[in-house]
Amino acid sequence: MNKKVNLMANGVNISFSGNVKKQNIVTMVENCQTGQCECMSDATKKKIEGMEVTGKDGEVSLALSGNISKEEIEVALAKSKVINS
Repeated sequence: MNKKVNLMANGVNISFSGNVKKQNIVTMVENCQTGQCECMSDATKKKIEGMEVTGKDGEVSLALSGNISKEEIEVALAKSKVINS
């Protein structure tokens, strides 16, 4: 799976390509929203105002809105058990 993180005007966009299932990204977002993940600090979670998953298997995008940095999200992605298993 390939991951590309881009800083946007209102947050961060993550593009997943290759061997990626949309449902896995949806699961990752749901875990984050319900506090079932440990991939990012509570301080970072509080900065995220919204999360939106789009695309299809093999080509999925995750848009995170809020005052978050590209680096914070790259660290969280590296720790995610859902996409790194």
